[in-house]
Amino acid sequence: MIPLHDDNPTESFSYLTVGLIVLNVLVFFYELSLPQGELAGAFFMQYAAIPALIVEPPALTVYGSLFTSMFLHGGWMHLIGNMLYLWIFGNNIEDSTGRIKFILFYLLCGLAASGAHILSAPMSRVPCVGASGAISGILGAYLLLYPRARVMCLVPIGSFSRIVYLPAWLMLIMWFVMQLFSGWSTLGGDEGGGVAWWAHIGGFVAGLGLIGIFKKRGRRMWA
Repeated sequence: MIPLHDDNPTESFSYLTVGLIVLNVLVFFYELSLPQGELAGAFFMQYAAIPALIVEPPALTVYGSLFTSMFLHGGWMHLIGNMLYLWIFGNNIEDSTGRIKFILFYLLCGLAASGAHILSAPMSRVPCVGASGAISGILGAYLLLYPRARVMCLVPIGSFSRIVYLPAWLMLIMWFVMQLFSGWSTLGGDEGGGVAWWAHIGGFVAGLGLIGIFKKRGRRMWA
């Protein structure tokens, strides 16, 4: 299920949402400019979040990877998928919190996502990258603030695809249940087959818990 659009207009232009998208894209193009092999590998080892290095008594610089990893991506589809979700759902959350609180909310959700991933695989030395943990927090916030908004989704059915309109609460709960099943199946296993499912879960739960603090005063839940 791929979200394409929501019917939830914003009150003002979402400068920070657009800025985050631009920043992620620019960082990705920088990644592409690096020579393949040792240099690119060293870049990810330095700036990606690696659970085992964070759990071990680390240098202070290792903690910085919890932030820098949010702006790295492992490929075109990884980047495009994350930026699509950020574009569709991030603008409304920025609208509901205000710009300064939005960036703090985004980063805290990303940190919570990294924490959940580290707890699920503390000895992993696989670099973890991507904005999906922070964006999952945005999805959790959207579920509470705009459950009745309609989301246009592309649903693959065999060799065909169909456009359907779903209420946000249904689309987001289905998304979260898929993360739970996928995350549960990886516990004690192969670290998710390359997907940090528990980062998605942790970010989503953080978004649910934090949005009540960060939303503007007078903004109702379940609008």
